[in-house]
Amino acid sequence: MDFTPTEEQAAARDLAARIFGDLATPERLTAAGTDSDPELWKALCAAGLVGAVEELGLLGLVLLLEEQGRTTAQVPFASTCVYGLLAVAAHGSPEQRERLLPGIGDGSVVVCGAFPGQGGVRARGGEQASARGELTGTVPVVPWLRDATHALVADDQRELWLTPVAEAAHVEAVELTAPWSAGRLTLDGAPAERLGEACVRPGAELQQPPARPHPQPHSSPPTPAPYTDVLATARTAFAGLQAGVGAGSLARAVAHVNAREQFGRPLATRQAVQLRAADAHMDIEAIRVTAYEAAWRRDAGLPYATHALTAAWWASEAGQRVVHTGQHLHGGAGADLDHPVHRHFLWGRQLDAYLGGGGEVLQELGELIVNEEEKEVGQG
Repeated sequence: MDFTPTEEQAAARDLAARIFGDLATPERLTAAGTDSDPELWKALCAAGLVGAVEELGLLGLVLLLEEQGRTTAQVPFASTCVYGLLAVAAHGSPEQRERLLPGIGDGSVVVCGAFPGQGGVRARGGEQASARGELTGTVPVVPWLRDATHALVADDQRELWLTPVAEAAHVEAVELTAPWSAGRLTLDGAPAERLGEACVRPGAELQQPPARPHPQPHSSPPTPAPYTDVLATARTAFAGLQAGVGAGSLARAVAHVNAREQFGRPLATRQAVQLRAADAHMDIEAIRVTAYEAAWRRDAGLPYATHALTAAWWASEAGQRVVHTGQHLHGGAGADLDHPVHRHFLWGRQLDAYLGGGGEVLQELGELIVNEEEKEVGQG
């Protein structure tokens, strides 16, 4: 394994850090309220960072999302790249890739994910590959729905459909713990197109051909099931976002305890403070390295289902601890709802819920490991 960024990935990460640092300031975030920042989104797309993800791969996206998380920038970056660019690039038909990828890259097409499948959406039609159909049902919460032009919807059979948000029956604003421009999506015969040329049912071995030039461990990896691949990609990407959220929270806490004095000494000199900060740092590193490994394996065309769940578990469990530490080390200031560190706390808690919660993810991971072991025994 080699997680060292390529020159292109490092350059994109540095550019993203500069744009987020310049534009996602606490003052702008406060002014945006619970909405996204359209000017920041335009700047990211104009810099080519969204479109570049197709070549940078999932590891490149994780690096970019870390920079977003450090500032809690309110843009649908992760959503559009995971449910839009990477999903269409990996599983879309040639016609869909030609039609949709340029718009996703320049920001005119924004994609959200009605994901994972919650059993509430039914599809009618679309029996043939790439056929069009209609969707009926309700998805209670879809992050970034209010910004999206398209939604990637998983139906009750775990098949993926793209539907224009403007043609959905109803979109109702929903406020989450974090300001993610979420909404309730109600579909009533909404027109949709199946993602890809052929329907690959869930259950295929989760492997993914590289999204960018990379040494091939296998000559021809099998085509993954779109649902399981997109879900694992999302877990990995949002784990990377959580690593950035935690890093930003800890950086603010370290700056505070170095500047704040108690009894004539900086708080940072207290052993209890140092130990709490050190634990948070180790948690962030655990989130980061597990996300890097899952992303690297996807880019290399290796199985990564268990690795994505491992990253999600660390992001959920450790992410909560880190953002609580950030608030705690701020003392009374951490209780101020208008303090910038509180925004990291809200994002950390929201990401924990979005990833499924540590217990739920751990159960799924355990079941997957058992199934894989039983399969190996059966084959032996």
